[in-house]
Amino acid sequence: DSTSSVMCLLKKKKEARCMEKVLAEKQEAFRERMEVLAEQWKDLHARRAQLEAHMKRSETTVQENEALRNEALQKAIKDREENMKREKELLRVKRELEALRKQHQKLCKKLPKYSMFKRYLEEVVEISQFQDIEEVISFHKALVRSRKELLQSQQWHKELTERAKVLLEQYRAEKEAEMLQCKNDLVELKRHLDQARSHIPLWEDRWADIQNKADENTTKLKAIKMAIHSLFE
Repeated sequence: DSTSSVMCLLKKKKEARCMEKVLAEKQEAFRERMEVLAEQWKDLHARRAQLEAHMKRSETTVQENEALRNEALQKAIKDREENMKREKELLRVKRELEALRKQHQKLCKKLPKYSMFKRYLEEVVEISQFQDIEEVISFHKALVRSRKELLQSQQWHKELTERAKVLLEQYRAEKEAEMLQCKNDLVELKRHLDQARSHIPLWEDRWADIQNKADENTTKLKAIKMAIHSLFE
């Protein structure tokens, strides 16, 4: 029984070393296999790119032949379309000119109505650091543009903040899930550790029994040797 227990313990240790060696060999084989697959994937992409380039060159040749055949017909159609476009463009320009003329008449009618604002702007120029009315108008446009940019910036910061909150919630949820998984793994490992610790006294007792039996057998063996030696003498 003692010999079988020792052999069982040695066998378990040997099996553990064998399993570690097999695991290391499998990991190395898996790494080599992944490298081979990466090279094959790279070659596949290169071949695909070559095939696409060849197809593009073929399509270009076919298109060139088709273009040469239809060039005369397309030129006639294009000339006719250009003439129609010019006529339409001329008509559009005439309409725009008429619309501008009407708008000019309306503005001329409104000019006396807004003359008071001109006097107001002139007074502003006199009592301020502005040089002329155009500078006042430019400053006003700059203020309006700055206000618009400020509103856009505030909106952008608001959207960025909302997006950051969403990403933070997602990240927090992921980390909580990972922490929960780690806690479960820790509980499982602790259970295995407690189980292994509970087996330690049993194996220690067996080892003590084995050592005691070995000491007894050693003592008996010495006594037998002394008896044999005595009988021989």
